[in-house]
Amino acid sequence: MDVLVAEIFGFLIILVVLWRYVLPPARAAMRSRQEVIRAQFTEAREAKERAETAEATFKSSTHDADAELAGVLDGARSQAEHILTELRVKAQQEADRVTERGRQQLAAERDLLVRELRAQTGAQIAALASRIVAETLADDARRAATVDRVLAELHQRAAGDAATTPIDSEPAKSGPANSVRVDS
Repeated sequence: MDVLVAEIFGFLIILVVLWRYVLPPARAAMRSRQEVIRAQFTEAREAKERAETAEATFKSSTHDADAELAGVLDGARSQAEHILTELRVKAQQEADRVTERGRQQLAAERDLLVRELRAQTGAQIAALASRIVAETLADDARRAATVDRVLAELHQRAAGDAATTPIDSEPAKSGPANSVRVDS
């Protein structure tokens, strides 16, 4: 039993020493550690709140940027459509102008060709008519018959014109309608 009492007494001394010298620094270390953990937990909570606020701000900014981008894109599309419409109008006007200029050039060239053809045809007809008249008048018998026929036609026309025109009117002028036909 002495041993038991000595062991209990030794155990109590260890407990008192632990209670007096070991436990207060251990409690102080635990308290300071708890305070550090509490401070870190508070900092973590504040950091989380700041992160959530920053994320909300970022999402808001992103949404605003997306809206602004959509507005800019819509404006660019509208401006591109306007420019495209203007270019189409200008291209159509240019095409119309070129087409009209081409029509005018074609009309001028056609008129020039018609004048040239008339001049060439007139010269050829005059040459052919003079040759036919020269050949026709070369023969005396033909010449007399042609002159008689021309005079007869003139008398017939004069008689027809006198019957259809009033007395005060001028005599009929000779022209392409009144030309004499020459047989070869």
